[in-house]
Amino acid sequence: MTDNTQSQIYELLFGRFGPQHWWPGETQFEIIVGAILTQNTNWTNVEKAIANLKAKDILSPEGLRRTDVVQLAEVVRPAGYYRVKAKRLKSFIDWLFETYDGSLGRLEEVGTEQLRAELLTVKGVGPETADSILLYAFARAVFVVDAYTARIASRHQLIEPGADYEQLREFFEAHMPQDVQLFNEYHALLVRLGKEFCRPNARCSGCPLERLPHCLDNK
Repeated sequence: MTDNTQSQIYELLFGRFGPQHWWPGETQFEIIVGAILTQNTNWTNVEKAIANLKAKDILSPEGLRRTDVVQLAEVVRPAGYYRVKAKRLKSFIDWLFETYDGSLGRLEEVGTEQLRAELLTVKGVGPETADSILLYAFARAVFVVDAYTARIASRHQLIEPGADYEQLREFFEAHMPQDVQLFNEYHALLVRLGKEFCRPNARCSGCPLERLPHCLDNK
């Protein structure tokens, strides 16, 4: 795999789909909450949960801290797995206040690798959630990997089948300029491709990537 191939894939996707305007969120904290709530659900459900948090006036570190986990679960019910996600939000808030006095501003001062390592200690925050927080909330050049990315990378022979999360993340970061906006847009475009064409049962006809040499060779 060459950097040129990555660039070609990006250009084909951007040319077809255009800018994706990710990640939706009015504030840094809203983006963090969204990254936690979006686990195992679609964004429409997350939007409903976030709207509930705003209606209750608790979409802030202080607001979530003062809200009982049982009450919080009911507020985020639309996001699914609401009891689990309420606990994960509280775990993040507990960590934020215990370690950084509840200040997102203090997190801005922490180096990317250290912040990533610390986020991964929070119960319920895995690599994809941590990297989403880093990229979309803190504008760090960290590539987010998800099921769509893994499927596309394997099908298009970008990386060996069975590669784990860290191998995929390191691969994309190694073959792309370290640019926050590029990482942002590319991840969003891969998600769009995965939803519309590179599904579990692939829909290859009309795919933006069908003109890639290896795709043409297989026709």
